[in-house]
Amino acid sequence: MRAFQYESFGLEGLKLVTAAEPQPGAREACVRFRAASLNFRDLLFARGVYNLRAKFPAVPLSDGAGEVVAVGAEVTRWKVGDRVCPIFTQGWLEGSYNAAKAGTTLGGGDRPGVLRDVGCFDERSLVRIPDYLSFEEAATLPCAGVTAWNSLAVFGKLQAGETVLTLGTGGVSIFALQLAKLHGARVIATSSSDEKLKRVRALGADATINYKATPDWEKEVLRLTDGVGVDHVVEVGGAGTIGKSIAAARIAGKIGVIGVLSQGEGINPMFLLMKTLALQGIFVGSREMFEDLNRAISVAKLQPVIDRTFAFEEAVEALRYMETGSHFGKIVLRY
Repeated sequence: MRAFQYESFGLEGLKLVTAAEPQPGAREACVRFRAASLNFRDLLFARGVYNLRAKFPAVPLSDGAGEVVAVGAEVTRWKVGDRVCPIFTQGWLEGSYNAAKAGTTLGGGDRPGVLRDVGCFDERSLVRIPDYLSFEEAATLPCAGVTAWNSLAVFGKLQAGETVLTLGTGGVSIFALQLAKLHGARVIATSSSDEKLKRVRALGADATINYKATPDWEKEVLRLTDGVGVDHVVEVGGAGTIGKSIAAARIAGKIGVIGVLSQGEGINPMFLLMKTLALQGIFVGSREMFEDLNRAISVAKLQPVIDRTFAFEEAVEALRYMETGSHFGKIVLRY
């Protein structure tokens, strides 16, 4: 079978190889992948700043969708032909995240990822793809979709009528916009591009801010909320934006900390204290969360936003395209 693997850090170290097709263990199901999607984490891994203990060769990417082609003798959850996605953290089926589950993520140096034709997984660590989604659309869900769901629906306990602030137009932020509207929330979206802001308005954003034209965008958020601030922030910017996100949040608001896209100074914890904010790191989510997400989007027939699709063999080109930061939504590989 075909597989991409890193022989060293750096995109120049990502090589296309021929490997033996794996066979299922007694409680494993083997998946022939039809599509995968990229996350910013994949660039961090390539740069050697995500997992310094990664061992080579390492198959990258966490997000894939395909069909079951073989099952072990003791498998009861799946049959050949079922359409499935592996979950991001293979050991996190339900409940809280913990140290035992932390070393079971796909494509980040812990376990082989999905940038290969076939992979075998514990039958418990797969979820069924919603019938209405293509493989390409389903491949956008395991990291970005589940992360947005965890931030808003699980941690945030989002309610209709509340206000959500999204930063940028990457995969998590676009899913957060869509899921917030599904919940009946108001959304304020930011971007450095007026063209992208036009597109988020078409997706349902109630107000938009060009943070390049308005560097003090947190003040504009306060103006748009009559000085109150937002109930929820989907914080993907990292150190460069967290201070502004804290300023934009209302008293007792919730900030889901997801991304590390930018650098910046530290924050003064006094503002967290005085505003009694809840600040929560969001590291994707469990199988249970993924299944809840799938039920919700199936009712609404939510359509994942795909920016551009590359062929499997163009994986390096796709990652270089992601480096430009010009995408809107998700970047997908078709196998």
